[in-house]
Amino acid sequence: MAERLPFVAPGTGWPDDPASADTPAASDPAAVAELAAMAPGLAELTARQSVCRACPRLVEWREQVALERRRSFADEAYWGRPIAGWGEDEPRVLIVGLAPAAHGGNRTGRVFTGDRSGDWLFASLYRVGLAALPTSTHAGDGQRLIHARMVAAVRCAPPLNKPTNDERDACRPWLDRELDFVLPHLRVVVCLGSFGWDAALATLAAHGIAIPRPKPKFGHGVEVPLEGPAGDLQLLGSFHPSQQNTFTGRLTEPMLDAVLGRAAALAR
Repeated sequence: MAERLPFVAPGTGWPDDPASADTPAASDPAAVAELAAMAPGLAELTARQSVCRACPRLVEWREQVALERRRSFADEAYWGRPIAGWGEDEPRVLIVGLAPAAHGGNRTGRVFTGDRSGDWLFASLYRVGLAALPTSTHAGDGQRLIHARMVAAVRCAPPLNKPTNDERDACRPWLDRELDFVLPHLRVVVCLGSFGWDAALATLAAHGIAIPRPKPKFGHGVEVPLEGPAGDLQLLGSFHPSQQNTFTGRLTEPMLDAVLGRAAALAR
């Protein structure tokens, strides 16, 4: 019996795999910065994101999860690699989350896909007109974002959903470079949780966007008007659709629809 790899080898047929066997992989934070800066476009950038190996703890964890698997997914192959940004190349709405889930994006190959957080998010995106389908189960399932793009501040599933500061900083060049390509088209940035909020503010500031002082505080429904290269740029905050938030009622469907519906309206 062939040995089972702890990840999907690039270019071996996984649906919507952006990488090939020749895609260069970053082995440390300095290489992340270099490979991100040199990426000539979004397609190559997402390919490089999807094979990164810069953070040893995250690489070990994501691959351990892909080998051991949850019992309910024992017969499924796991992606086991970083999750690239996806959606439209010229989005009006950018949705920024924390990181892929161990048995969600780390399994399916697409952020917020295949877990209960994603069930909430995609159902809401569909209701407000930002997604083509009300569910998202796997990369290549036909789901499509409309006028939108989705990214994670940290591209690998972290243990306990908590990346370290060093891991956050090592991953940031991927987000910074992605903003180089999409910022000229953006009207709205939606931040899911305080981690996404802080990551978005940091990378927007790095791109010359004037951020109010003191730094805007995260909260559900908070809206901060900014000035982007395409004109008015609104920063919106939403509680993360985590099970903890949705099970306790801290985040309800109408609350999530209100924020994402506002984003859709601003984008139009």
